[in-house]
Amino acid sequence: MNPHFNTKKNIAQGSFDELEIEEDFFVLTYRNESGVLETLDREIDSSFIQFHYCVKGSSQFVFNEGRYALDIKDENSLLLYNPQRDLPIHLVVSPNSWLVSVLISIKKFHGLFSQEADYITFLSDDNVDKKYYKDGKISPSMAIVLNQLINFNLNSSIKNLYFKGKAYELLSLYFNRSEEANIEQCPFLVDETNVIKIRKAKDIIISRMAEPPTLQELADEIQLSLRKLKEGFKEIYGDSVFSFLFDYKMEVSRKLLETGDLNVNEVGLKVGYSTSSHFISAFKKKYGTTPKKYIMSVSSQS
Repeated sequence: MNPHFNTKKNIAQGSFDELEIEEDFFVLTYRNESGVLETLDREIDSSFIQFHYCVKGSSQFVFNEGRYALDIKDENSLLLYNPQRDLPIHLVVSPNSWLVSVLISIKKFHGLFSQEADYITFLSDDNVDKKYYKDGKISPSMAIVLNQLINFNLNSSIKNLYFKGKAYELLSLYFNRSEEANIEQCPFLVDETNVIKIRKAKDIIISRMAEPPTLQELADEIQLSLRKLKEGFKEIYGDSVFSFLFDYKMEVSRKLLETGDLNVNEVGLKVGYSTSSHFISAFKKKYGTTPKKYIMSVSSQS
């Protein structure tokens, strides 16, 4: 905590009303109804995107032990994401101020925009150079949802369900785009023509997973440079083309093994492994066990 603020006696310590609505998805609310400044602290690791909304009043985010600060004013929002370092919350909240914060992991967040989120690892070592900061006005429709969260007074048994619905509504309003933009894409991407091509590349490697094209062949087929293919694929899907394909193939093979319709060798051939030993090695690398042991474990649970 910033020692500068600790020395002031007219600052009180507050705490968020926090609700985990799903794994890696939190809604935090706070009302400072006192006549003094209040501080709020919460640890957050670098895998989370933070959305902060100042419903009324004002607050200040303090970073790096007081060396840097960001103001968030009445009816304004602030988006923060930095995969290179943790951004713990240290807030100084003005009297009579209301705040709502939504914290969501980058993997879950991308999953809202991409159906392939379950198959890939977004937080790879070579995907750590993208950070985002954005402030903006709270729209009237967003203000309604935020006030509903702040003033929740329904039966406590439905609070989780209510907050989940409102949190998703809030994110959809935040990233609301023109109805003409019917492309599935992460909102941080702006070149929609390239997005279409990258999604086509993903569809190609999935449809030909047993015999995928080389990267250059893939780039030629979608009419994009090799560099833009690599950079764009990583930006949308959080992984390199072949790392994505590996994870996808392993997920497909796991589901095929669970059906029991094919033996280990047949499953391996279906996802592109010419020998069962190569498939077994790849499966073990991904899941830490052999296909045969996996089948046995699934059979014993059913």
